[in-house]
Amino acid sequence: MKIIQQSHAGTLESGDVLIRIQPLDSPEVEIELESVVSKQFGAAIQRLIHDTLNKLDISGVRVIVEDKGALDCIIRARVQSALIRATGTQLMEYNWSALA
Repeated sequence: MKIIQQSHAGTLESGDVLIRIQPLDSPEVEIELESVVSKQFGAAIQRLIHDTLNKLDISGVRVIVEDKGALDCIIRARVQSALIRATGTQLMEYNWSALA
């Protein structure tokens, strides 16, 4: 999938995460992480985001993460939601099995 526009998903409430997606002109993947638990879980959060991007064959993207202690399942869902919006993909067209 190709990123065609900026998007976001999530909130800054406690236990949630705000994910912002921005297209890049290069094939790189950049992750900017700000988290209240970055010392303990920062590397795991970045791996989770990279894994989600890889499963969906996403590159050329900047992911800005403002984490307020979200669980892995919430982070994954917010990344997926932001990617659907950023790619212009319709929910019915989305390949959900790619994430299994």
